[in-house]
Amino acid sequence: MLKAVIFDMDGVIINSETLHHKAYHKMFEEVNIKVSDALYESCTGQSTLNVCKYVKDTFKLKETPETLVAIKRKHYEYIFENDKTFDLIDGVLNLIKDYHANDLTLVLASSASMPSIDRIFNRFDLNKYFKAKLSGADLKASKPHPEIFIKAAEASGFNTEECIVIEDSTNGIAAANAANIFCVGFDSEHSKNQDYTNANLKIGDFKEVYYNKIKTLL
Repeated sequence: MLKAVIFDMDGVIINSETLHHKAYHKMFEEVNIKVSDALYESCTGQSTLNVCKYVKDTFKLKETPETLVAIKRKHYEYIFENDKTFDLIDGVLNLIKDYHANDLTLVLASSASMPSIDRIFNRFDLNKYFKAKLSGADLKASKPHPEIFIKAAEASGFNTEECIVIEDSTNGIAAANAANIFCVGFDSEHSKNQDYTNANLKIGDFKEVYYNKIKTLL
């Protein structure tokens, strides 16, 4: 029986991909490299540190991964604070409230850093709905490794068989599969070139997974 829902953040709760895209490319400009769209998209769902390690190795940069992270974060924070149009993805707040009202335990499992997670949760007053928040930046491995979802299930207090994951990326879906947790693949207009083949359920609208429709899913 369904007891807990594990949410990804980017692409599910918020569409900060445009902000991240701008910040990453500002960083790429600053260190004088050109990153193709295909290479950039292949990193979707990974932590900033792992992306920066990959970029450093690929382009043989002199900067450390930590320096690249700091440059990217500097640009992201400026963009975040100055973009007043930035908002939650349509329908996700109603979904969160629906689950919370039906006593499901909610956990966030995001590749974003904890400062980025806290910035989003404080801006949109989401902390009251979630039991726990996990950052992939604090873990040894990034999605598609299952570590973050295994730990998220542990944080929920329930078995993996009683949880579902809502994800929008190929790497995130692979991580949920590897953790043996039922995965809902959210295919939205914001998710570009992601593969939903291995999601247990593919949706395009959060109304498809309101509690009354999925309470007997597991």
